[in-house]
Amino acid sequence: MSGPLQPVILGADIGVYGLARSFHEAYGVRSIVVSGAALGPVAHSQLIDNSLVADGHDPRQLVDRLVELGKEMPDRTLILLANSDWLVRVVVQHRIELEAHYIVPFLSEEVLDRISDKATFAQIAVDLGISVPRTLVQDFSGADDPGWEPALVDIAYPLIAKAASSADYQDVEFVGKKKVFEIADAAELAALWVSLAGAGFRGRFVVQELIPGDDTQMRSITAYVDSRGVTTLLCSAHVLLEEHTPSGLGNPAAMITTRIDPILDQARVFLAATGYTGFANFDVKVDPRDGSFRFFEVNPRIGRNNYYVTAAGANPTRFLVDDRVEGLAVEPVVVDREVLYSILPHRLLLRYVLDPALAAKVRGLIRSRAAVHPLQYRHDALPRRRAYITAALLNQVRKFRRYYPDVTSTGF
Repeated sequence: MSGPLQPVILGADIGVYGLARSFHEAYGVRSIVVSGAALGPVAHSQLIDNSLVADGHDPRQLVDRLVELGKEMPDRTLILLANSDWLVRVVVQHRIELEAHYIVPFLSEEVLDRISDKATFAQIAVDLGISVPRTLVQDFSGADDPGWEPALVDIAYPLIAKAASSADYQDVEFVGKKKVFEIADAAELAALWVSLAGAGFRGRFVVQELIPGDDTQMRSITAYVDSRGVTTLLCSAHVLLEEHTPSGLGNPAAMITTRIDPILDQARVFLAATGYTGFANFDVKVDPRDGSFRFFEVNPRIGRNNYYVTAAGANPTRFLVDDRVEGLAVEPVVVDREVLYSILPHRLLLRYVLDPALAAKVRGLIRSRAAVHPLQYRHDALPRRRAYITAALLNQVRKFRRYYPDVTSTGF
């Protein structure tokens, strides 16, 4: 492809805005965002042209709109990105159709199937010597058969339960639905199985050992693997606080970028062994019982909080463009600059950081102006944008007061 660079991004959340901001910082370009609704993070932005479809959950509508856009811009170099698991799957499953118009920098469907399922991810990790929580799988594919019964679980309570594939769980609806469940006892687990079966869920759920420790035990890794199979970008972050709404549980809300070589080395091994290409985002937790790192999952995308990488000085869009547009072999980079990334008011964040040394580091980064909010961008500061960001910050206070009023020993 030749012509001016044109990013096209599926989705409408804060991660999509982070990508659009990174493209604008690196190349001065506006991104086209395709979704069912221009939600707050991408609305009224000077960086974004929103292209809406009637039903943002209909893969066919999304693909048709992407093809239309591709035909309208044959003179541009179109790069297609998506930043949720199910949208990545839509792109990968329609790769042949989309590659007629776009650079599609994603992993193969075969690799996607293997790594995006939390059960198979755990098995691959174990085979590579990477530590994971003890994991059991409950398969609902036979839930319509007479006499079907859930499997017995022999992991000590409390435990964690979550969908093996978030794409399979995307459109399932039932009372009490959450992204991640903390299960106190066998009766609670049995009730969850009944709800899932009754809602028509026919995928797999994983049950995992609960690793103790609050949100500050979590770590995040963002990586880019180029078209030659070389991991050219690695960035890790120490999570300070996660979101605690039912739909957002587990998404980091604040973290400090910091180089953690042991987990970066393991991520590099995993990516090489699986034949991965494109962006990846790992969730890891430090087990306070022995100090080991437990890998939870890999997301087949750059991640909701991708702007922390740009803020730390390694704009990920440059690695992508140098590789897939310019055809350059980029020298691998491991980020080691410390910055505070946060979508929270500073006072709210510090209320939840109980460790004095960690709180002192947060205050020091704030004082030195090494703190960023992905939506606060001086080149995108129309009054309606500023009003939305102020309202979003106030809403964080309300959400934490409701869903996580005090720090707990497990983060739940």
